[in-house]
Amino acid sequence: MDTLDALYADSLANLQETESMASLEVWYRDNLGRKGSVQLETRKVGQLPPAERPLFGQQINKIKQQLSAAYEERLAALKAAELRAQLAADAVDVTLPGRRQWRGRLHPSTLVLREIYRIWGDMGFQVYRSRDVETDEYNFELLNIPAHHPARDMWDTFYTTTPGVLLRTHTSPGQIHAMREYHPQAIRVILPGMCYRYEQITARAEIQFHQVEGLAVGRKISLADLKGTLAEFARRMFGQETGMRFRANYFPFTEPSAELDIECFICQGEGCAVCKQTGWLEILGSGMVHPTVLENGGYDPARYSGFAFGMGVERIAMLKYGIDDIRYFWANDLRFLEQF
Repeated sequence: MDTLDALYADSLANLQETESMASLEVWYRDNLGRKGSVQLETRKVGQLPPAERPLFGQQINKIKQQLSAAYEERLAALKAAELRAQLAADAVDVTLPGRRQWRGRLHPSTLVLREIYRIWGDMGFQVYRSRDVETDEYNFELLNIPAHHPARDMWDTFYTTTPGVLLRTHTSPGQIHAMREYHPQAIRVILPGMCYRYEQITARAEIQFHQVEGLAVGRKISLADLKGTLAEFARRMFGQETGMRFRANYFPFTEPSAELDIECFICQGEGCAVCKQTGWLEILGSGMVHPTVLENGGYDPARYSGFAFGMGVERIAMLKYGIDDIRYFWANDLRFLEQF
């Protein structure tokens, strides 16, 4: 019994001297482990007279319980000490100068999109969203581009494995959705979104790009309304002194059709590499909505008329900021993005 008392005193003293979790683990192994000093004392029970064995066993169990409780208490104390040390090491020195907070920036496409929204919103147009995955019917047929029509060669299309389902090549299918939803009311909407075309990626072409479609339908809308509206947009986007011209073109879903050019603001119309020595920069295509498209949208072309236009957001951003490669928009290069 004296040996047990001495063992308990030594073990408890050694426990109080532990200063770290590692030394505490060593103490537990040497004292309460399977081959620890306390566990080894239990093997002496068989060497004692039968009358003394119960008292000896009770004393060993008592020592085990007391040392286990002391171990748990020491474990909690060391964990608390380690936490205090960690907090002290990580403390903030309020006397140090503050660190600059790095702020995220808007993507140049987003910047231009927001400016386009603001300009058209000021002119009474609302944003209308349409889906990216379209049917051949909405993307082509209802826009006066039937199957095998030569005009389909103007759009290199991504087709899905589902027959008749594709990624939209332009935002023009939204015209049909908007007309069928708002019929027979008058319409003034812009339809922004991503478009997809199976093209060779170059400095001037990408397989995906933003486009903003515009549509106005009413009873007395004329070509003069189209020209005046687009001219006002160009002045607000590129400056009040911007020179512009309308150039005849062909689109299956508008008749007549025209493209809007602005005077090159880099060379002021004298000719440079950006405008290909013409002095002009194309910014959008437009025209009066074709009677067939109006009819497919639910409007009587004898009573209603309308105009439509479509502009490439990245193209406008390239002109506005002097960007010479459209691939920069999707490269995720911070050196490019941080300029905006």
